[in-house]
Amino acid sequence: MRQSSVQLAILDVLAGEGDSHLSALEIYERLKARLPAIAPSTVYRALERLTQQGLVSVSDMGKGVTLYERVGQPLHHHLVCTGCGQVLTIDHSQVGPFFAAIENTYAFRLQTNHLILFGLCRACQAQSSTPLPPEA
Repeated sequence: MRQSSVQLAILDVLAGEGDSHLSALEIYERLKARLPAIAPSTVYRALERLTQQGLVSVSDMGKGVTLYERVGQPLHHHLVCTGCGQVLTIDHSQVGPFFAAIENTYAFRLQTNHLILFGLCRACQAQSSTPLPPEA
């Protein structure tokens, strides 16, 4: 099995997932139906190459497993609730000015394209003693 065909199949699987992130095992399970001869190690190696090529991003969403997502437009970021696990998507327009300010202030070129912030959603805050911020 050609590596390029595996990489294309992985990109296809990730593109079909829209805004969600998949583990290597989830990607392998989706590919197994289309490519019965594929081995998990082949998927891991292909994901590593795709990540190095900048075609796939790697995320830690606090679930104890590395998650992968196809890099593309539009750029987006996430809020992850440590209480219930809910994941909210933030448009890059809300984060882009922050990235630019960091780069200008520190003469530092950022290489990240995916910001993940952890905290408590409104529902989990209501269940705890943490005060709720005012609604926007």
